[in-house]
Amino acid sequence: MYAKITRARAAALITGAIGILGAQGSALASGFALPEASAAGVATANAMVANPKELGAIPYNAAAMGFQDKSSLALGALMIAPSFSVNTASGNHSSNGAAWVAGPMLQAVIKIKDQWRLGLGVTTPFGLETRWTYGTFPALSQSATIPVPGTRSTVTVPSGNHPTASKLEILDVAPTGAYRVNDNLSLAVGMDIYWARSARLDSNMGQMSGDGTGYGFNLGALYRVNALSLGLSFHSAATLKLSGDYTPANATLVALGRLAPAQPASLNLDLPWRLQLGARYEFTKDLAAEFDWTYTGWSQFRQLSVTGDGTGTTISTETNNWNDASAFRLGLTWQVRPATQLRCGYAYDQTGQGNSYFSARVPDTDRHTFSIGIAQTLTPMFSVEAGYMYVMGQKRNYSGSVPYSATSGVNGTTALNGQYEMSAHVVGIEVVATF
Repeated sequence: MYAKITRARAAALITGAIGILGAQGSALASGFALPEASAAGVATANAMVANPKELGAIPYNAAAMGFQDKSSLALGALMIAPSFSVNTASGNHSSNGAAWVAGPMLQAVIKIKDQWRLGLGVTTPFGLETRWTYGTFPALSQSATIPVPGTRSTVTVPSGNHPTASKLEILDVAPTGAYRVNDNLSLAVGMDIYWARSARLDSNMGQMSGDGTGYGFNLGALYRVNALSLGLSFHSAATLKLSGDYTPANATLVALGRLAPAQPASLNLDLPWRLQLGARYEFTKDLAAEFDWTYTGWSQFRQLSVTGDGTGTTISTETNNWNDASAFRLGLTWQVRPATQLRCGYAYDQTGQGNSYFSARVPDTDRHTFSIGIAQTLTPMFSVEAGYMYVMGQKRNYSGSVPYSATSGVNGTTALNGQYEMSAHVVGIEVVATF
């Protein structure tokens, strides 16, 4: 009785949960990860974990605080113009989300003593938004004629759970501390306080909305000797407790007992752990290159169980079974003038989503990223930084091996067959003050 509601809800609070940048944009790395955390990161394709010099490296590796001689405050915005499209049996369809969406970037650092630093960062580390017009997926846009119990009458009702709008925004508030062990080594530890301030999932069968919180931790290390620096950053897995309300869209199905009425429900959303290793080398005092490897534990994202509030009973369970995935990043910085630094970068992100549980709400694919940027010192206290990134997803021709039926789940079935494409323009701007 509640199977369709569960999937719709799960998809909502997940895709909702998966849609953070939906609220703030579109996922720009594998799965629904959003690694963009500073203007410097945007400009260098997020290859910043081993950089002891730039303030923009701190959101990527809190241990970088140990190499900063002053307190600082960086405040800016991340602006994204995402584009998703799919070509199905009904034609070519665009996911018509907002033309531009924006998210905050904030990093504060306080120098306590020569060896101690405290930091506070606010970023949006996960997200995606998709909006599909009803009819995009023909198998999910059908109607069925069913009998009315106790009568000889029949009624025509929707038979497919067609995804329409999915959106979620997750913020990460990260208090951190760094200790400068010696001239060469800095260590850091901190918390990740996740807040899904809005989660939304709509389909032709109903609408879903909710919010919730979760907690994790992060560790960092940065070692520098002469022209070489090595960095490590780790963010633990976390579980967000999401609660919300489901509202059915079809009163006839509710009356027939095929859909439950509006009700509260909850869902646990598992976020992946993230490991990043990097090496940076200064060829000259003005020119440096960094290579990073990021490994994301998407295998944490295996199952979604929706539970009715109050009763504690499981309404249904949805399986995802993603795989851990790698990303490779290369960034360059060139101090072309004493007050001007130019930056560029390239990254290749592998998807963790296989065909067995492919989802149109999270149509993931391998991605190439190209970026450029600049940092300009204005006064001894203030500077401004900007970065531009173009994300190009590889075309994904999805053909499900499992036939779709109205009584089965949607993910990984023939109902989602089509050619999927994505791209995005990303702009990061920050004003930085040191004192």
